[in-house]
Amino acid sequence: MPPTMTPQEFVRKWRPIALKESAASKEHFVDLCRLLGHDTPAEGDPAGTWYAFEAGASKASGGQGYADVWKRGYFAWEYKGPHADLDRAYRQLLNYREALENPPLLIVSDMSRIRIHTNFTNTVKRVETLSLDDLLDPDRLAILRAAFTAPSRLRSTKTAEDATREAATEFARLADILRRYGEEPQEVAHYLIRLLFCLFAEDIGLLPQEAFTTLVRATRRQPKAFQAQVQALFRAMGEGTWFGPLAIPHIDGGLFDEAPALEMDTGGMEILDAACDMDWSSIDP
Repeated sequence: MPPTMTPQEFVRKWRPIALKESAASKEHFVDLCRLLGHDTPAEGDPAGTWYAFEAGASKASGGQGYADVWKRGYFAWEYKGPHADLDRAYRQLLNYREALENPPLLIVSDMSRIRIHTNFTNTVKRVETLSLDDLLDPDRLAILRAAFTAPSRLRSTKTAEDATREAATEFARLADILRRYGEEPQEVAHYLIRLLFCLFAEDIGLLPQEAFTTLVRATRRQPKAFQAQVQALFRAMGEGTWFGPLAIPHIDGGLFDEAPALEMDTGGMEILDAACDMDWSSIDP
């Protein structure tokens, strides 16, 4: 069907909206369908068997929940209110994905942003965040259209094996830098494992709000400041306490038992900075 709402009309309507999720999410999704010229759930599947609002699902952690919108073979979609934590919404979808037949896309939105996470097997995860202004750009709007009509177009060409090899190469370089400071190989290995765990924990939502990435980028030109702050983060992970304003979960297993963070130079910080852009949830440890 042809679109019945222009991008300009959509943005003009939704930019000032501050309604709660429950009051606005269905209307927001219907308007997206009008924008894309796509059937709504009621139009496309009146029986609600493969394309529906509030699709019931069993949580991986136990109990029942639901995805706000589900289209079999395409996506599961979770809405939150304005300015919400979309990482938390994504973690919620991860709890439902198996019960929803593991759709290729997991999408979260607070009605001013739409964030698309790919969920294909054996490929590196791709994440696209679309703002309201992005919907005025035909190329960015095409990404959203693909989510509704051809999810495979959003599949990353990089495999998990490619990403693992790339990560191994970069961390071998980082190990060389640490050894220049005379550190023992065992201490270097232990430190790198903790850094790797931080990257992985962040990408699966165990660490909140990009805590590690924010730390790396705030101290990228100040390696000694990073050394002190990452030691504090390790301590918080070992004890399950606060790191600044963030509540950090306790990590069992002794990985974060008392052990010093090691010194590195700006070259090492640049490697860590680049590592923060990788999808560590796709990498084979």
